Amino acid sequence: MTVQPNRLRRNALASVAVAALVASGAAGIGLTQQATPAYAQALSKNPIETPDHPPGSFATVVDKVKPGVVAVKVKLDDSAESEDDSDGPSGRGMENAPPQLREFLKRFGQNGQGGQGGQGGPGFGGQAPKRQGQRGAMGSGFIISADGYVVTNNHVVDHAKTVQVTLDDNRTLDAKVIGKDPKTDLALLKITDGGPFPYVSLSKSAPRVGDWVVAIGNPFGLGGTVTAGIVSARGRDIGAGPYDDFLQIDAPINKGNSGGPTFNVGGEVVGVNTAIASPSGGSVGLAFAIPAETVQAVVDQLRADGKVARGYLGVQVQPVTKDIADGLGLDKAKGALVDHAEPGTPAAKAGLKSGDVIESVNGSAINDAKELSRKIAGLKPGAKVELAYLRAGKSDTATVELGALPNDPKASGGSSRGSSSDGQPRLGLSLAPASEVGAGDEGVAVMDVDPDGPAAAKGIEQGDIILDVAGSSVSKPSEVAERIRSAESSGRKAVLMRVKSAKGVTRFVAVALNKAG
Repeated sequence: MTVQPNRLRRNALASVAVAALVASGAAGIGLTQQATPAYAQALSKNPIETPDHPPGSFATVVDKVKPGVVAVKVKLDDSAESEDDSDGPSGRGMENAPPQLREFLKRFGQNGQGGQGGQGGPGFGGQAPKRQGQRGAMGSGFIISADGYVVTNNHVVDHAKTVQVTLDDNRTLDAKVIGKDPKTDLALLKITDGGPFPYVSLSKSAPRVGDWVVAIGNPFGLGGTVTAGIVSARGRDIGAGPYDDFLQIDAPINKGNSGGPTFNVGGEVVGVNTAIASPSGGSVGLAFAIPAETVQAVVDQLRADGKVARGYLGVQVQPVTKDIADGLGLDKAKGALVDHAEPGTPAAKAGLKSGDVIESVNGSAINDAKELSRKIAGLKPGAKVELAYLRAGKSDTATVELGALPNDPKASGGSSRGSSSDGQPRLGLSLAPASEVGAGDEGVAVMDVDPDGPAAAKGIEQGDIILDVAGSSVSKPSEVAERIRSAESSGRKAVLMRVKSAKGVTRFVAVALNKAG
């Protein structure tokens, strides 16, 4: 299955189908009295109520919101990567997509290839036609204010030399890029001519799974195209970026819908169409949209500052799985487990330590590590937050003043390989003191792993260093065995170990106890 971002360039189809979200402060549809009095008067006299049954027609809501949706046309500058004629998700049109999304497309491709689109046919996973002259891109967007602010995707306007938007009344106007945020693939434009303009607004409430939605955009350059469907799921993480929290919808989305809005039946934007999953390159009813809440926060900052500044806590975290919860003696597998607090960061200054489980931020519950990342990133540097956490089974709180997220955070790495020594077969590991095998001054080195053992099932590899077991540091294989016996005698189903890879990345691993030895 190929997941493709939605996107068109000039008069030719690009091989990307990505889109994003937008935001505005007011709720409902903000069609201005000056620009479109008929729309505004109709809305005030006949408010649209969400039906409890399928509507007989979407025409009323489409009539009201369609003037606020635009087609976006871009001419690219010379810094854009060169085009090629290769097909599939890694071919033409992918150069401006976020790197995580490119990786996602490859991962879901059909043996690394896209669909059989031919020369720009509807199966757009295939080869795109060659372009002549100035390279360009096309996508969708929507106006969020009467003075002409427009939201679209970052990948649509990345490397833009000039930008134009075409309104529903067929006027084509110049626009400039106000700001971009690659991490969420959002961009904010400003129309430089004319006004006031009809505009639409973000919903202040999240849609429910099963709610009807309407998507409007510029697929294949065919502006003003309307499709409908339902919200199929929420909270999807497709690997497109560090803050994934997509809505999944089944309204047909195709290339060129990038940056276009998805509306609820009340005419509010609930998401921006971002990616599709497809084995052929065409819509198969699996589309993803960034939720309005995320977009609102990003667009507010882009409008004020031209860039997004995110809060920074300074911890490496991972989800609390059932095995980890058993290893920590927790009743529920919830929260974000701190692997490591970077020295000198806000987390370290507040006293957070490896093994702490963060349960809430400012009273809002944290279900997993991804949710913690999104909440912290949604706050500005300098903000003070109260974290509630568990340490050794006891609840505590810490007040943290957030720093600014570094531009190039350290990447996580994998692990390397080593050789053998004395072992602890209970976990399927052969271990040796790290100091005796040249693997550092602390911990116990993993020299060999039984591929059928419980440790291998949790991803422990040769070359890893076990730093502590069940909350206590270890330096000898015998200490590892002792901690395991202690965990067994206390009735634990799993033992929690803190493990460091050869690249220095630490993580917690909960290994099920194999009492059969």
